[in-house]
Amino acid sequence: MLKAIGMVEFTSIARGIYAADQMVKISHVEIVTAGSTCPGKYIAIVDGDVAAVKDSVDIGERLAGEFLVDSIVIPNVSPAVFPAITGATVPDEIQALGIMESFSLSTMIAAADAILKAAELQPLELRLGNGLGGKSFFTFTGDVAAVEAGIGAGKAIAEEKGLLVNAEVIPSPSDILVASLL
Repeated sequence: MLKAIGMVEFTSIARGIYAADQMVKISHVEIVTAGSTCPGKYIAIVDGDVAAVKDSVDIGERLAGEFLVDSIVIPNVSPAVFPAITGATVPDEIQALGIMESFSLSTMIAAADAILKAAELQPLELRLGNGLGGKSFFTFTGDVAAVEAGIGAGKAIAEEKGLLVNAEVIPSPSDILVASLL
């Protein structure tokens, strides 16, 4: 049984809450996180086996109707994505720092998964919309070559959808900067 993650993004908070309720009642999934984000949107992120997540996201999309922004299903998602969403990651050390920014929350989750699968990398934070005007960003660390490989994989996802804002690699970030990120 493969672990999958799915997300539905709504322009209506009320419809998002209603749909999230139905997503977990009708399909055997767990909520990773669900709540309002900037600017006045709502996201529901679920996990479970691939078939259940697909069913749950299908339900969410159908119920979203005209309030649907975007959705994703990622089968066999990198397990490191989950703690990054909740900001519960503390890497052993910060070598190089990768930062990727997207106009879409769901695109950033897909890009983060691709980044973490591209090389030996540790996530720092996957920030989804809150305080960002609806954008999202992902910070991660590893050696310079790994971070560059991760940026390449993530950019491919975001550029394909036309939703990349920017991506940067900092080879040796300042300890002062690192303290502000953790």
